Amino acid sequence: MITGDETDSPEGDDEIVSTGGEPTGELDGLDAAVDFGDTTDELDDEDEDLDESVDTAVSIDITGLSLYTHHGVTAAEREIGQRLLIDVSFELEACDATVTDELDDTVDYGAVCEQVWLAAQDRSYKTLERLGSAICDRLMDHFGVDAVMVRCTKPQPPIPLPVGDISVEVWKER
Repeated sequence: MITGDETDSPEGDDEIVSTGGEPTGELDGLDAAVDFGDTTDELDDEDEDLDESVDTAVSIDITGLSLYTHHGVTAAEREIGQRLLIDVSFELEACDATVTDELDDTVDYGAVCEQVWLAAQDRSYKTLERLGSAICDRLMDHFGVDAVMVRCTKPQPPIPLPVGDISVEVWKER
């Protein structure tokens, strides 16, 4: 048995004993005997030291944003509409949120999705290339990013041969 003075029991069975002296076989009161102190300030100081010595870039990727749209070459695609999947990717060279953990110091993913939806609903385009370009322009203007990739995917393209998806990827850079 291990007690406060760490003596062995004659039976050879080691048990943890609570401060009341009764064997419990559990770690009762052990955490009270160990003082971990307040390490929050120390961790914050270490984070600040690391962040000053390392260049940090942030890549934001949004995949599979599903939107019902009215884009396409055929009149039926523009009238009836269809579901498109949109992927967006961009980098932030300066992103204070890596240090501050504040939403105001980064790009809000929900706001990005909303801007993509607005660009896709703004007007009807015949080609996915033009739609992707319009989404890139909107994101660059609204969020001030220097480069954006947009992939537009038709999960069920209206073509006579069996295919899984059709995707068009557009990259724009200032």
